[in-house]
Amino acid sequence: MRATKTLLLTVLLCLGAACSPRDFLTRRLATDLISASDAFKTPQLFWLRTGLVSNRDFSSPDSMVLQRRGWIIGTEQRCPGGIDPPPCWDVALTPLGVEMVRPLISSPMPNSGPTLQVARRELLSIDGISKAGNFADVEFTWRWVSMNQVGAALHDSGVRYRSSVGFRGYDDGWRIVEQAAPSNQSLDEALRTAEPTAP
Repeated sequence: MRATKTLLLTVLLCLGAACSPRDFLTRRLATDLISASDAFKTPQLFWLRTGLVSNRDFSSPDSMVLQRRGWIIGTEQRCPGGIDPPPCWDVALTPLGVEMVRPLISSPMPNSGPTLQVARRELLSIDGISKAGNFADVEFTWRWVSMNQVGAALHDSGVRYRSSVGFRGYDDGWRIVEQAAPSNQSLDEALRTAEPTAP
């Protein structure tokens, strides 16, 4: 009797050791895999356009925010060929804008203006997991968190986004679908097609 219990305990321990935490797609594992993925960790970049721009670009919501903050100004100009609709604007940073932007520049773009990292994603919750064999769809909620003054001006941290991403189970555990599959979408696609939700 004692040998049977010992043998049964040994078998259970071996089976337990053969299963890794990645063998079961739990909310915790989904959270860890999504948060650690390169697509999710990629910050949002903002291209600060300076120089001659169209009226559409100068009156865009992002540009209007920067104008209200006193970071950019524009003087009306004639539009050269290829830039529509008129009027055109010669956009420049104000002294306040230069002071604010200088430490944030991640990579200047020739003849166009600096590129700034303005926000990062924060995973708020895993809302559901739908499994079918070795495939699963995970629905999650996330938001943008500003990294600086520009991000705070452009993003309302109260806006939440809902996305869905595909997972696939392999012999070494579950992974996020990196390439779009017929029944699943990649994390990058899920983040680009996110829909705002009510808080």
